[in-house]
Amino acid sequence: MATAPTPVSAAPESHPARTHRIAFAVMAIAFMAAPLFGVYPVFMMKVMCFALFACAFNLLLGFGGLLSFGHAMFLGGAGYVSAHAAKVWGLTPELAILSATACVTALGWVTGKLAIRRQGIYFAMITLALAQMVFFMALQAPFTGGEDGIQAVPRGHLFGLIDLSNVNAMYALVLTIFLGGFLLIYRVIHSPFGQVLQAIRENEPRTISLGYDTDKFKHRAYVLSAGLAGLAGATKSLVFQLASLTDVHWSMSGEVVLMTLLGGMGTIFGPVVGAAIIVTMQNYLAQLGAWVTVVQGAIFVVCVLLFRRGIVGELGHLLKKSL
Repeated sequence: MATAPTPVSAAPESHPARTHRIAFAVMAIAFMAAPLFGVYPVFMMKVMCFALFACAFNLLLGFGGLLSFGHAMFLGGAGYVSAHAAKVWGLTPELAILSATACVTALGWVTGKLAIRRQGIYFAMITLALAQMVFFMALQAPFTGGEDGIQAVPRGHLFGLIDLSNVNAMYALVLTIFLGGFLLIYRVIHSPFGQVLQAIRENEPRTISLGYDTDKFKHRAYVLSAGLAGLAGATKSLVFQLASLTDVHWSMSGEVVLMTLLGGMGTIFGPVVGAAIIVTMQNYLAQLGAWVTVVQGAIFVVCVLLFRRGIVGELGHLLKKSL
């Protein structure tokens, strides 16, 4: 007599995947609950914008092995486009953010075509030179406001319905954008595209020998990173109702490198932790004036000596050893 086939059980979830799910849930709850515990909402929105910026940069550096010194042109450039679209063109917030993201994605496509032709320090210097061109354009162009920037940017009504002048509504929008961008990056990293990207980082000649067009993969990663960095910049300009030269200056490109290395290059949650630490130090050490950079440098040196893999990277390594 025939017996019924034994049902095939689903494959057990891997430990790293389970850990990532728990960590993401904790992070999401922490960001949602922070204002309830007296944390200033605008401060938290700044943390989330820079966290998304750092995650976008980490996609390029930590998983693609490409060190860019010009990512400020995407953050600041999108901020200017978003602010101009909202204030001068009168676009709604979602259209202002989308138009700015589209513009810097196109900018990333063009600059990527130029920069990807070189590797290592040459790639880094080309991106820095391109970013400086964007900086001087922002300084001289009539619609950017020069050194004053674009001020009093209206937040407007999301979809024509939700008034973003309400800080809670603005917070919910920023949180949604950050979590959506983070999940997109996570999905990309764990996709076949992300695996090829990591293979290029580890051994590009071997990846080429397997038949992959590595320049095409690197260019796509560069464009995706540029678009997500622009998404962070466009959102930030609406949060602070300001687009200024600070976000497009070369020092901002250095800050995002610092955030990524401090949290843990090549880790999922490292850039979020690094961005939170840097923004917190800037906020609470502001009374030190010019000494803020000195203190940041000292903390960075200590972290490099004690956490060679970054804070999250070192904690992950210790967790693996304990298991």
